[in-house]
Amino acid sequence: MDRPRILIADDHALVAEAFKALLEPEYDVIKVVTDGRSLLIAARELRPEVILLDLSLPLLNGMDAGLELRKLLPKTKLIVLTMNEDVDVASKALHQWASGYLLKKSAGVELKKSISEVLHGHSYVTPSIAQKLMDEFIRDPRPDHGKELTPRQRQVLQLLAEGRSMKEAAAVLDIAVRTIAFHKYRIMEDFGLKTNADIVRFAIRERLILEP
Repeated sequence: MDRPRILIADDHALVAEAFKALLEPEYDVIKVVTDGRSLLIAARELRPEVILLDLSLPLLNGMDAGLELRKLLPKTKLIVLTMNEDVDVASKALHQWASGYLLKKSAGVELKKSISEVLHGHSYVTPSIAQKLMDEFIRDPRPDHGKELTPRQRQVLQLLAEGRSMKEAAAVLDIAVRTIAFHKYRIMEDFGLKTNADIVRFAIRERLILEP
């Protein structure tokens, strides 16, 4: 019987290789990628049964990559493997696209358990996050209806906050520079941003990049 195929996306090569070594005795780890755009390309080509992805991926963050993957490969199980313990982030990922949410500090046996659970059609959330999710829901079960960035605005904001010029961002997204400029200044106007430093701080607040 063929072993389940796993794709790993993490921009820390040593971490990704450690996960690969841990899983290879039981699973077929078919590829390791280091950014969100390479993840989409590899996933489309290889169509794995499971994808392990970090949220803080360059070029396209894990949250937005997860949304694209859910549309692209609806049968593939997506497991977040991250250091981010923010309950709002976990809730959003699990609600929108993730089958599992696991912390990198979790034991290796828990990683294997999460993969087994999602392959059998269940969800898996690391216990500490699961408890926080329950506590948060009990305290305030109402959804947040605040203003949000569009998917394209999130992509543009992440690239600019990573320090790429508008020309470089346009090349990554394969759109015109004037379109990048349009999105940049619309974001600045809508969210009251004045400088490039404001853009970086806003991207950190939106969890598109990590705080330096």
